[in-house]
Amino acid sequence: MVVSRDFIAVVSGVPRSGTSLLMQMLAAGGLPVLTDGARPPDAHNPRGYFEFEPAKALAMNADWLPRAVGRAVKVVHTLVTALPEGFDYRLVLVRRELAQVVASQDALLAGHAPPGPSAQRLAEIYARQLVELEHWLGGRPGFSVLELDYGRLLADPSRAARSLDGFLGVGLDTEAMAGAVAPDLWHQRA
Repeated sequence: MVVSRDFIAVVSGVPRSGTSLLMQMLAAGGLPVLTDGARPPDAHNPRGYFEFEPAKALAMNADWLPRAVGRAVKVVHTLVTALPEGFDYRLVLVRRELAQVVASQDALLAGHAPPGPSAQRLAEIYARQLVELEHWLGGRPGFSVLELDYGRLLADPSRAARSLDGFLGVGLDTEAMAGAVAPDLWHQRA
């Protein structure tokens, strides 16, 4: 039986929320991922970032989107609203405790970026942006949404893999997906 993959699986969340892990899981499960390897693995993401550089400029140029049909692509939460009509999007929104997100970002950027907003202010900004995204998505044609909690995913990767497979409906290898989860890489548990 041939399963239709005429949608774009969009993996999104705030930075450092676990989107790279989701991309790893989908790739392990057999869903092609759209990445370019421009950002190599490092100590913060030893298995890679699974990013696609053109996705970072989505608001200015979406010409690459037809290449994403049948694949998963990572799009930061603030650019989801730039996804144009005319495609079937299956959005997987990764949620993570914002204190953990901010701590992870602080560790990633330590010594590499000028000081930004305080941790509390950054968490407030992200919370507001996520509420705005939820309102934008409400009833939006062309979008189906699955929210996954990062902590629960790490606690029960098999359940998360089954949820992803059910949501995407393409017969992914859920055992391989669950096997791609490495809870020992969860460093920021603030």
